[in-house]
Amino acid sequence: MENILANYSVSISELKKSPSAILNDAGDEAVAVLNHNVPSAYLVPSKTYEKLLEIVDAYELELEVKKRLNEDKEPIEVSLDEL
Repeated sequence: MENILANYSVSISELKKSPSAILNDAGDEAVAVLNHNVPSAYLVPSKTYEKLLEIVDAYELELEVKKRLNEDKEPIEVSLDEL
């Protein structure tokens, strides 16, 4: 059996009946949507989703910075006026 990575879970049938009630009950928590008792999706509050995207963007930027710092290219000095 798969782990359910949320404090709240609902079946797809329950979700179809009253999605707004489920979201209200969960508040700021994620909701696991189960299909035959197996997680098929997660409903995540918009603020949480936005925060996750910020974390992913920051991580990808960090990887790019590290990659460029490890390149053997000579830095080019540029003044702010030139930009």
